[in-house]
Amino acid sequence: MRPDTPAAHTTEAERLLRTAAQYPGDREPLYLQAAAHRELAGDRPGATALYDDLLATEPANPHLIRALKAANLWEYGHEAEARAIIDGLRRARPSDAAAWETTAETLEAHDELEAAESTLTEAAELLATAPELPHATQSLLITRHRVRRMLALPHDDWDTLADRLHTAAVPLDELHDPKRLWSLGSSDPAELQAEITRLRSELGTYRTALSRPFPVAVLHWPEPELDELLAAYPELEAEYPTYRAHLTDIEASLRELAQAGTPNLGIVRATVPSYEAFAASESTPPSNADLLPQYATTLAARARATTWPPARTDTCWCGSERPYGKCHGGAVQD
Repeated sequence: MRPDTPAAHTTEAERLLRTAAQYPGDREPLYLQAAAHRELAGDRPGATALYDDLLATEPANPHLIRALKAANLWEYGHEAEARAIIDGLRRARPSDAAAWETTAETLEAHDELEAAESTLTEAAELLATAPELPHATQSLLITRHRVRRMLALPHDDWDTLADRLHTAAVPLDELHDPKRLWSLGSSDPAELQAEITRLRSELGTYRTALSRPFPVAVLHWPEPELDELLAAYPELEAEYPTYRAHLTDIEASLRELAQAGTPNLGIVRATVPSYEAFAASESTPPSNADLLPQYATTLAARARATTWPPARTDTCWCGSERPYGKCHGGAVQD
């Protein structure tokens, strides 16, 4: 079940940290989840300690970790330190859109809308230049649109692009209407209920739009991980009758998708602890097979996907250390 009390969040954070100790390859995402649970438990110094532990190594996303640390510090009275981190991030001009967006949202949360808007504009000028924008950059532009609506600023080219990227039925100008946003803080039950109803009606469309920029990815369970998964959740044996069949199904599924014209195909490596953590975040038992494609999409969204197919002379995706053309790519024609 999803934790809903400080004690439950603390327990979940400790479980994630134990898992990270067992699987150091997944340490960074597990620590970030644990830090989030500590924040929700009210243990903000404990969350800062986890961010510092990650930054003491060589994390994959140092700028995002610093942005999260700044947001957390500001919430428990360390405004000066948070501002120093934010200033450093802006000077560093990271290529990580999520770090910029987190930084701007921290400023917005403390009623510094002008600073939030200028931060997002700097990020847009740096990142939103390619014809095809990744999801994180699209999200940044939509956040910028919201902040500018709160400031009553006229539309500019980035706002027009955000409008075009937004695919939900409700246009951004309505979605980001300041009156509507303020209504979420209303004490009028009827007003709140009306807004909740409207948000629910939009959620399905939003989820569909959210997944579009991500590659289509297929899960690959290395043999030890698959053995552990099936030992813990035998209900999934119907999905994975044998390891050999699992590998065959991966290659066959990807070839079928490629023949159908599906672009941007990839393979993501699955592990039992990260799958269990994902299941917990979705309040769904890991034995639920319907969770598997959602897990694959989430890993792909975190840049964990390896492009398929590899070159025929590259090592096969299955881990055999044989060239792809002499392993699972053996039937693929040049």
